[in-house]
Amino acid sequence: MQTLFTGGAALRGMAATLMISSLASPLSAIAADQQPDIESPSSTWGLGFAVMSKQDPYTDIDRETELLPIVTYENKYIELLGPQLEFKLPSWEINDSNKFEFRVVGKYEFFGYEDNDADILEGMDDRDGGFWMGAKVEWENPVADISAEIITEVSGDSEGSSFNLGLERSWDLNERFTLTPRVVASWSDKDYVDYYYGVRQEEVNANRSFYKGDSTVNIEAGIRGDYMFNEKHFMFLDLSVTSLGSEIEDSPLVDSSTQSSVFLGYIYLFK
Repeated sequence: MQTLFTGGAALRGMAATLMISSLASPLSAIAADQQPDIESPSSTWGLGFAVMSKQDPYTDIDRETELLPIVTYENKYIELLGPQLEFKLPSWEINDSNKFEFRVVGKYEFFGYEDNDADILEGMDDRDGGFWMGAKVEWENPVADISAEIITEVSGDSEGSSFNLGLERSWDLNERFTLTPRVVASWSDKDYVDYYYGVRQEEVNANRSFYKGDSTVNIEAGIRGDYMFNEKHFMFLDLSVTSLGSEIEDSPLVDSSTQSSVFLGYIYLFK
């Protein structure tokens, strides 16, 4: 089961982009049944769109809703999933029901803000996304699919690192409809938290005090439903809520302990 898109906040300043951003793990594995066997030399690619609605935790920031394009491509060696590119390494199959898959991951995160996104951010330096690299392993077993990923920002913006540990299980309710609940624990280091939720000395004013963030853990719970019209057409609906770690919740920029997202989308797969 593969994550179609990853990323943080909403797509910003991307004119005519062909890749989706800000789907932070919510579309995990929706095209798995359509992916080619790893031993096959064939490839597959898909086009579609998603309506994304997301509420960030910054004080008085508006809920954001956007229509975003989806692009996917996969062959024996690589998998392009929106702004994420994965290089496939040899897998380890213990038996028919236990398999480990290993990937090298590169992706661009569009998470960030501009000072006009909310009153609390006025006068703050803009916070940009960045290019991230890392590795992940996925364990497919009869009970649940478990994944672990470690990534670091390498383009010089936040220079942060994150470790994500996820668990999900899919139930085929009938031949067309699949339901997949999940839970994900995400550890972010102090560089990441301080960059996006900290307040520097030169940014202090009457409404926000100096704040230096530290490492923290967020917990996400979500559920996704996939409906297959046939082998080429399917739709998905994903709902998630994330409980923010205390180091984010304590930021003077934040007035909520949670953030939420809703995604509704369609993909057409070419073979």
